[in-house]
Amino acid sequence: MKPIWYFVGLILLTMGIVLAAAGIYDLISHTESKSILGELYPSIWWGALMIIVGLVYIVKNKNVKIE
Repeated sequence: MKPIWYFVGLILLTMGIVLAAAGIYDLISHTESKSILGELYPSIWWGALMIIVGLVYIVKNKNVKIE
């Protein structure tokens, strides 16, 4: 069995990819932002952070087995 942190990493990776893709789409389509710091595209930054953390969890727990 895999530890729970491996699956948390998979979820973070998946959600990070979706969030970053949505941010990149907003950047390309020049969508009007309604927030104060929307021109910084926080969805790209948070998506990238979630991807990095998800990859760390996956790599760190890849070979760990629970008996």
